[in-house]
Amino acid sequence: MKFKAVLFDLDGTLLDTIDDLADSMNGVLEMFGYPTHGVDKYKYFVGDGMDVLVRRALPVSLKEESIVAGCVAAMKEEYSSRWAEKTRPYEGIPELLNALSSSGVRLSILSNKPHEPTGIVVSKMLADWKFEMVVGVRDGVPRKPDPAAAISIAESLGIVPDEFLYLGDTNTDMKTAFAAGMFPAGALWGFRTAGELIEAGARILVRHPADLLGFI
Repeated sequence: MKFKAVLFDLDGTLLDTIDDLADSMNGVLEMFGYPTHGVDKYKYFVGDGMDVLVRRALPVSLKEESIVAGCVAAMKEEYSSRWAEKTRPYEGIPELLNALSSSGVRLSILSNKPHEPTGIVVSKMLADWKFEMVVGVRDGVPRKPDPAAAISIAESLGIVPDEFLYLGDTNTDMKTAFAAGMFPAGALWGFRTAGELIEAGARILVRHPADLLGFI
């Protein structure tokens, strides 16, 4: 099947952000006197929004909302100052975006990062390519895996959902694509495993960004 548009996840799909996320959250944990975590654990902490990341990283016994809120605020500040230290596009992503742009396929991004930081990250790291819509988490719009934001992007572009290929690296992304009526493609270079992606509904698994071109 040929697709008119590709909707990308951001972290773990277009950009390798895990080190900056882990370093930022560990900095917050150290600040508050809590244990830190290795990078591999953060691959399972991220993907569902910053507040969920903070809750997963904090000690299991810690449930006080005031403390959680303080750590979320600290994480937003910490990440805003260091998000670009190690973050880079994955190998092969620039070439993929060049090829898709040349082919006329329309490109957009949907992230579970807060909306404003999502725009800043894309404008700094992916400025060479045109993304028609760059959408993060906004007030009043449920985050992925709820399909509302993905469907809204399709409506704004005037393209029916089943003409979208959705590329992401987590079960959250595959569930979003399936619920929105888009074609779920799992990126194996990201944060999660092939088994997780298949279980969550991935129709194809993509081992290298260039491999995606055969499906577009």
